[in-house]
Amino acid sequence: MNARSVTLPPALASLRTQARTRWRSFAPRERLALAVGGGLLAVFIAWSLLVAPAWRVSREAPSELDRLDAQLQQMQRLAADAKTLKGAPPVSPAQAMAPLKSATERLGDKASLVFQGDRATLTLTGVSGDALRDWLGEARSAARARATDVQLNRSPEGYSGTVVVSLGTGS
Repeated sequence: MNARSVTLPPALASLRTQARTRWRSFAPRERLALAVGGGLLAVFIAWSLLVAPAWRVSREAPSELDRLDAQLQQMQRLAADAKTLKGAPPVSPAQAMAPLKSATERLGDKASLVFQGDRATLTLTGVSGDALRDWLGEARSAARARATDVQLNRSPEGYSGTVVVSLGTGS
């Protein structure tokens, strides 16, 4: 099918005729300027919609892959730790007290620990994130304690609030 056999609606045919008449009325220099401008506009649109996004993705992909690979490795380490803890024998609440007390003593006067049956409540005042992470890690691995209620506020001095852990669960 060629272009001349296509019949346009009357409104479009009229616009097309007007455009051809207008184009023919331009001087050759004006036609050249319009053609160059249209070409530049087409190149800009093609660049913006097709080339630039692909180029940005290819430029950012290596760093994004490295970040995702590091995240995957961390998740695999955490999964291995969870599997190890799941296979570890349960610790009674009485046995769990010693590692929790020891971990709390390392936090200094910024933390206090209170035992209530099979639960322990850690109260914090201005503890750093690293110290809190270490305490939670030791509570999980050495005491087999599981955090059941955490209410923390973060300030420039560190974390303040309470962490309630369940003792002797073995899970």
